[in-house]
Amino acid sequence: MIGLVLLAGLAGAEPLRPDAEHVMLLHGLARGARSMEKLAEHLRAAGFVVHNIDYPSTKLTPEQLLEWLAAEEARCCRDGVAKLHYVTHSLGGILVRAHLERARPANLGRVVLLAPPNRGSEWVDVLGRLDLFETALGPTAALLGTDPDSLPNRIGPPDYELGIIAGTRSINPIGSAILPGDDDGTVSVERTRLDGATDLLTVPATHTFIMQDPEVARQVVRFIERGRFDHPGE
Repeated sequence: MIGLVLLAGLAGAEPLRPDAEHVMLLHGLARGARSMEKLAEHLRAAGFVVHNIDYPSTKLTPEQLLEWLAAEEARCCRDGVAKLHYVTHSLGGILVRAHLERARPANLGRVVLLAPPNRGSEWVDVLGRLDLFETALGPTAALLGTDPDSLPNRIGPPDYELGIIAGTRSINPIGSAILPGDDDGTVSVERTRLDGATDLLTVPATHTFIMQDPEVARQVVRFIERGRFDHPGE
């Protein structure tokens, strides 16, 4: 299975250009590399070599996904790459945080998480009890709740530059009824917060489409280049 996953990832990678900085994109749960392609185009236009990776987020356990991520990073981005940045959506951010806690590369640059359930999601607390939830979304999805022992809450704070962009618009009224405060329909802004994060920005975007928002793309490049978002009024 892992071998097949590695082959799937190859399609999203570009040839190595050691003189350029590289960005690895990781999509969210039940999505694919195609969902990150607009963001990939924006990063390429800014001069980055982009690896827009596809992975079976609904098929593997967290341990298998982390195995896959370590192997993919070693294949594409460790040797001959001056700096490696990560940009992720939702579950992708949790996987990258867990991976960097285990095996942080020496060439790590900056990390941007879009709509990450850094402290889990109440949405999973409610639906994760249903057998249908794991059947549809896989073994990792059910571990993204707010319990102290959930997958996100077992990961320590970052000791690297990490920016968070959280959405405040929802097209999921049921999800928003469950989530406290401002939310994107799947994750509340409060649950995206993370001790040790460098910066946090909220934008009027939904969980489903935040990675395709042009302003979000601009802010991603801004953080990678300068380690800070542009905040209104600054």
